[in-house]
Amino acid sequence: MPDAKFSETRTAARLSVAPMMDWTDRHCRYLHRLLSSRTLLYTEMVTAPALVRGGALHLLEYSPEEHPIALQLGGSDPSELALAAKLGAEAGYDEINLNCGCPSDRVQSGTFGAVLMREPARVAECVAAMREVVEAEVTVKCRIGVDEQDPQKELPVFLEQIKAAGCERVTIHARKAWLQGLSPKENRDIPPLDYELVHQMKADFPDLHISINGGITSLAQAQEQLDAGLDGVMIGRAAYHQPTDILAGADPLIFGIGQIADPMDVVQKVLPYVEAHLAGGGRLHQITRHMLGLFAGRPGARGWRRMLSEGAVRENAGPEVILRALDSIVSNASVEQAV
Repeated sequence: MPDAKFSETRTAARLSVAPMMDWTDRHCRYLHRLLSSRTLLYTEMVTAPALVRGGALHLLEYSPEEHPIALQLGGSDPSELALAAKLGAEAGYDEINLNCGCPSDRVQSGTFGAVLMREPARVAECVAAMREVVEAEVTVKCRIGVDEQDPQKELPVFLEQIKAAGCERVTIHARKAWLQGLSPKENRDIPPLDYELVHQMKADFPDLHISINGGITSLAQAQEQLDAGLDGVMIGRAAYHQPTDILAGADPLIFGIGQIADPMDVVQKVLPYVEAHLAGGGRLHQITRHMLGLFAGRPGARGWRRMLSEGAVRENAGPEVILRALDSIVSNASVEQAV
């Protein structure tokens, strides 16, 4: 039976925002949390060597409001990952996730990411080492396979080994990764999606909590996957570029609580966070770059993006930039209503 202490995080995993390098930093996650109180949020991938050898503990910083939050680690050395996982658990993360899906050259050179799909025994050893030292749940994010692997044969072997090591929750990106010949961007689009295989894995491993990732761009599509029997859905780029479309309705539609969030209210709620960031020496654009898509598809969205993009990078830019951009949205809404 699943451990009751993980139930809250597993409930949150019905919908999660994928870990995305250079995107899902702490400012992005804070904004996403204002849109949804329940969705599970992931950090960018943090490498175990950076924490253990480099002492880059600042990479673990986050705001308490971000819970439930998962730390994604990159690495392949069991003892080093165990130390990194312990640092993450001590920092208060609700989940420690091992990256077995990133196909970038930089990640491959460190012998982690998607290349680990070739070494299920090593992944199992890493999972076991991390589980031994932390109470937070240890999970894995993977692909269905890499290169010339036959996912129908290799993915069940991979899942069986990490399950035996104590991993009870996995997120499967329903595409292969081609480690040679495709760029990381191409690996997000070109390899065909195989949702059927992920659903088959849920049937074959009913005790595993399985989330699906890849190509899902709306809450309606997410709900279809949940209705079909999967435990969770992870959304990446759509949640970043159209955060209101994906996250504002997540609480009532996916979790059955609360109301649909109003992006105008979210902007007002983020202002104290912005002021605190600026008072600490931060720059406005470090936050507003994640806000560009808040009004995507709505009247005035282009002006909102332009005003933030141009204004936030100026010297001494402050909350007034956001408020002016918000005024333009309000004005456009008023014009539309009048028409």
